[in-house]
Amino acid sequence: MDAVGGLAALRGLLARPLASYYLLISSAGLLLVIGLTMVFSATSVKAYAEEGTAFAALTKQAIFAVIGIVAFWACQRLPARTFRVLGGPVLGLSVVLLLLLNLLLAYGSLFDTAPKIGPLEANLLWLYLGPIQLQPSELAKFGMVLWGADVIARKGAKLGWWKELATPLFPVVGLLFVLVGYNDLGTMLCLLALVIGLLWAAGVRKRVFAVLSVLGLAGVALLVAVASLGAGSGEKGAKNYRLARLTYFINRPPPDECGDPCYQADQARYAIDLGGWFGTGLGQSRTKWNWLPAAGNDFIFAVIAEELGVVGCVVVLVLFAVLAYTGLRIARRVEDPFRRLAAAAVTTWLVSQAVINIGGVVGLLPITGLPLPFISDGGSALVVTLAAVGMLASFARAEPDAARALHARPPARWVRLVWAPLPPLPGRRRRPATPPADRGSVPRARARREDDDETAPRGARGTRARAGSASERRR
Repeated sequence: MDAVGGLAALRGLLARPLASYYLLISSAGLLLVIGLTMVFSATSVKAYAEEGTAFAALTKQAIFAVIGIVAFWACQRLPARTFRVLGGPVLGLSVVLLLLLNLLLAYGSLFDTAPKIGPLEANLLWLYLGPIQLQPSELAKFGMVLWGADVIARKGAKLGWWKELATPLFPVVGLLFVLVGYNDLGTMLCLLALVIGLLWAAGVRKRVFAVLSVLGLAGVALLVAVASLGAGSGEKGAKNYRLARLTYFINRPPPDECGDPCYQADQARYAIDLGGWFGTGLGQSRTKWNWLPAAGNDFIFAVIAEELGVVGCVVVLVLFAVLAYTGLRIARRVEDPFRRLAAAAVTTWLVSQAVINIGGVVGLLPITGLPLPFISDGGSALVVTLAAVGMLASFARAEPDAARALHARPPARWVRLVWAPLPPLPGRRRRPATPPADRGSVPRARARREDDDETAPRGARGTRARAGSASERRR
């Protein structure tokens, strides 16, 4: 098959009604499988040394993957109106959890004690509710998608006015940025990209993006500065680690003066260099032997590059590219404004987070500490990500062509109970009624004559009929 035939076959596959759904499921599923494999490979040595079993991290990640698949299944079954109703409560819950996290950290810093009150305990980005550990910033991303898409969809064409953007969108976004960015600048940048994706899908004017860019840069500068006061993992009076990462990226000092930021970046580049084109082999990484910091989380892409080489990296990048294309395809094809905005926001969130993580590992961007979606070790992030993909899958089934195809050949009832119900059919436009085919069209003169006959008195109609008959008899 030549190139032209291959392109034609590809267009034919993409033209199928459920192409978006299958592309989404396949790309997300393959990324999840790669993630579980690489988490085991990157953490097995450390887990065996600390806990006596190489499967400790894999077991936890697999449990969260099962929970995430259940969340995917549940979100795939929900209609759009349910997501719109859940937006406010999910965002409110995430704000409350972020407030608790920041207050506990501030309490521990002020009184020089453990950030713990009763069953509540904070540890930088994680909040412990007894035995339950979660990361509120991950829930905030999903809440921002649902609530922001609902608010913008309700405003509609009124988004051209600054007043409509200022209430209530911008105040809530600003509060969320402060609560998240105080401890996690990387997640705040991801939230900023998410909001930009929402406004871009809504068609907001370019001057709004210019103002947002200025405000975003000012906010990032402020959050970088407060790291000297103890924000994030910084300590009061110590060296500002956020500023160090930024300045070392722009103007790299000598290795003996760089310290920890350069050590992380250097080890990641050593791992990439060792991998070459085809890698050292799965499980054969050397830098994961306590040389590479956060090998199973923030720098897991370096382990992929070392063990699977350039080929493995290209596979991961292609899968994320397919995910990005599919998300934007869904946003373009759905008719509901809420679905379009939410799909664009989720796609921007996942793709921007992957770009920030991979860019930091390979040295194209400063290191921010963001995990790689689907692949990095982390329970809260994986569950929320799979829930967001489940919502995208629900939207993919609601595309007009997909909905008609599913209703044309509905599956068995047990399949709908186990998998997902049928999506709603797209709205039909009202068309003017056409006359019956056997009668044909009525000429204008005849139509006017029949109208005149209808409005004329009965006696007049009868006289014209009789006069016409007598005239014909005389001729």
